[in-house]
Amino acid sequence: MTSNETAVTPAGGEHDVITKDRVVIRFAGDSGDGMQLTGDRFTSETATFGNDLSTLPNFPAEIRAPAGTLPGVSSFQLHFANYDILTPGDRPDVLVAMNPAALKANIGDLPHGGVLIVNTDEFTKRNLTKVGYESNPLEDDSLADFQVHEVAMATLTRGALEETGLSKKDAERAKNMFALGLLSWMYHRPHEGTERFLREKFARRPELAEANILAFRAGHAYGETTEAFAVTYEVAPAKLEPGTYRQITGNTAMAYGIVAAGRTTGLPVFLGSYPITPASDILHELSKHKAFGVTTFQAEDEIAGVGAALGASFGGSLGVTTTSGPGISLKSETIGLAVALELPLLVIDVQRGGPSTGLPTKTEQADLLQAMYGRNGEAPLPIIAPRSPGDCFHAAVEAAAIAVRYRTPVIVLSDGALANGSEPWKIPDADTLERVDPGFATEPNAPDGSGEFWPYLRDSETLARPWAIPGTPGLEHRVGGLEKADGRGSISYDPDNHDRMVRLRQAKIENIPVPDLTVEDPSGEADVLVVGWGSTYGPIVAGARRVRNLGHKIATAHLRHLNPLPANLGEVLASYRTVLVPEMNLGQLALLLRGKYLVDAKSYTKVSGLPFKAEELQDVFLDYLTGTHPNSTGTTSDTNSTNGSGNGAPLGVQA
Repeated sequence: MTSNETAVTPAGGEHDVITKDRVVIRFAGDSGDGMQLTGDRFTSETATFGNDLSTLPNFPAEIRAPAGTLPGVSSFQLHFANYDILTPGDRPDVLVAMNPAALKANIGDLPHGGVLIVNTDEFTKRNLTKVGYESNPLEDDSLADFQVHEVAMATLTRGALEETGLSKKDAERAKNMFALGLLSWMYHRPHEGTERFLREKFARRPELAEANILAFRAGHAYGETTEAFAVTYEVAPAKLEPGTYRQITGNTAMAYGIVAAGRTTGLPVFLGSYPITPASDILHELSKHKAFGVTTFQAEDEIAGVGAALGASFGGSLGVTTTSGPGISLKSETIGLAVALELPLLVIDVQRGGPSTGLPTKTEQADLLQAMYGRNGEAPLPIIAPRSPGDCFHAAVEAAAIAVRYRTPVIVLSDGALANGSEPWKIPDADTLERVDPGFATEPNAPDGSGEFWPYLRDSETLARPWAIPGTPGLEHRVGGLEKADGRGSISYDPDNHDRMVRLRQAKIENIPVPDLTVEDPSGEADVLVVGWGSTYGPIVAGARRVRNLGHKIATAHLRHLNPLPANLGEVLASYRTVLVPEMNLGQLALLLRGKYLVDAKSYTKVSGLPFKAEELQDVFLDYLTGTHPNSTGTTSDTNSTNGSGNGAPLGVQA
């Protein structure tokens, strides 16, 4: 029994109950086995119960990947606990493998003594051969290090649904609900929400709803009645900050943030978007909210989507476009036009593995340099990167406020891990959100008394130009991609004017106030500073907690604003002997920090399509702290290995 477990014998004495601080569960099977739905339902019930949680969906890009193959494996990992957690967990305590491919793809992550629940019906000779098993692992003692539970899920599901009249094939499709019922029994999860969800999901086919509910109940009953499971587990609710919470994914939070931004700015929202993984769910969610003044336009391509959004901004709306890395490439010319027009535009980039089509369903952070410089000419714009699924809401609200106040496009850099991952989200009080007055121009503004409207006459504080809605009497004006004369806005080829306009646009972005960078350095004596951005926040902070629990001193800082950078960043970087930057790219932020602040930032990079694990960062941090890493004392910044040594954390240390 580990340090995060307490054994309790129930009054009935039928099953022992073990109380745990935290648990990591991974459901794995074919992409058609419903693992994402299963994981999502377990997550929803866990959120209802009051645990803190973090999830990691992982699935193929194909709509229906080849059944029974390693590339076709889909998995869903959930980490839940009775205290604040930051990551979806490193290794599962429980692995549910629906077929040999799922077992082979995931067994390497299951620690010694971990619980393995296997659907034996799929362990046929054909399926074993398909993934390279020469013998059945359930029979050759290769799984002796684990607590193996063999369950004929398909057979048991068919038996439970025998009276429904469903075909064998249709009945077997409910085996994921059998697995969900079994795990719900093992971990004392509520079940009312799942049954209600199934009835709503299959409202037009109530016979399927009842079949899935029967399968769910059968799995629950199997756990209660079989002697194979001697114990069940309890994880108490977390002591979260008081408030109203809901489970939320990053994409849903981003959509809600866009809706809220429409209210805080008083502007109608127009989304011009083309479906692209992993950003499409933002379009899907926003299309449900017409009642909040949101118009969604599914364009024929990426360029049309951003063009429509920029046109909406020209007309007085909050123009928004959502995409991923390939779409940012296509939208770059129009984003540059928005820089020249100096109009508000919200650009959401949900990053994925590249280049080109790359890994559509896998995560990466490789669009930072594209966001900074991926336009012709000097075309600066603000960049914000949320750090968690829930933070996507606040990033969207803040980005819209900056866009409207400073008349500029703003890029929000999310990624696949945030977009599809979920966590408990404290619903904010709408009255606490900052209001931003668009300040539309309503009358001529020419300083020479001519009665004309000058579209590039700037606010002395923000350097923003006036925003005049087309059709406003007396405010006729010309905008476009050709350089304009400062103030009057007429087309200008004057060299001095172009120099002035370029520098004004740059100064406008540089002068946007962003909060100072805060450093977490409990001892105040750390020599190593770990700097992250975006979704690296969770594993970096979790890894730092681990090494501090081992008695070491380490500091962490997280960049939410990537352009402009915090004013105190240079001072912070200069105050530490070593600056380490973990990124899911080949060192893009490290390159920017080295170039701007002349600091010898070290890179630790990963481009596997999966987020960092806390244990691998723990090992890297320890290498730097103890001086055993090749770059810990040198002067080079060579990109290092993508994997830590995997020594793990001491028992009971949070991941």
